[in-house]
Amino acid sequence: MPAVRFAVPAILGFLLASPFATTQDPKPVASLIARNRVQLNLAGAEMIVAACKQKATAMGLKSNIAVVDDGGHLLAFARMDGARPASAATALTKAVSAATFRQETGTLPAKGEPDLLLSLELPRAAAASGGKITTLKGGVPVVVDGQVIGAVGLGGGSGEQDAEVAKAGIQALLDGLGEKK
Repeated sequence: MPAVRFAVPAILGFLLASPFATTQDPKPVASLIARNRVQLNLAGAEMIVAACKQKATAMGLKSNIAVVDDGGHLLAFARMDGARPASAATALTKAVSAATFRQETGTLPAKGEPDLLLSLELPRAAAASGGKITTLKGGVPVVVDGQVIGAVGLGGGSGEQDAEVAKAGIQALLDGLGEKK
């Protein structure tokens, strides 16, 4: 037995020091994944919906409210009493567009003069995307720590009213987090 006690550590030391124990081109693990990512969760989405309902009511609107994560997947939805059923799909499409394009919905290019050729091609792009693209106003991304973590889409008012209600919901979330927009 005494020989075995000395042989095991010697063999382990040899294996750990051998070229088989390490790779030739080690890559840092941190570059392979994202850590400490900020994500919108259900509680945050529900807070946004509640604040949007409050703002819409104060404005005399009956809205559909969709909140999605950063990939455009639905987290929370509300159709206020009396809101048009057709606006439900519009609200979701606005939210998905804002989340995946990482900008407010509206004319393209954003913050620029509308592009006639681009505008003519948007119906084809929307059809190719399964209806997940829109330039209707009322979709606003949720940005925390400089990162888009989701989006809010409204349907029921004018585009400007929908965007105003969405921004009120987002502001309620940011206030809850102690953030400033």
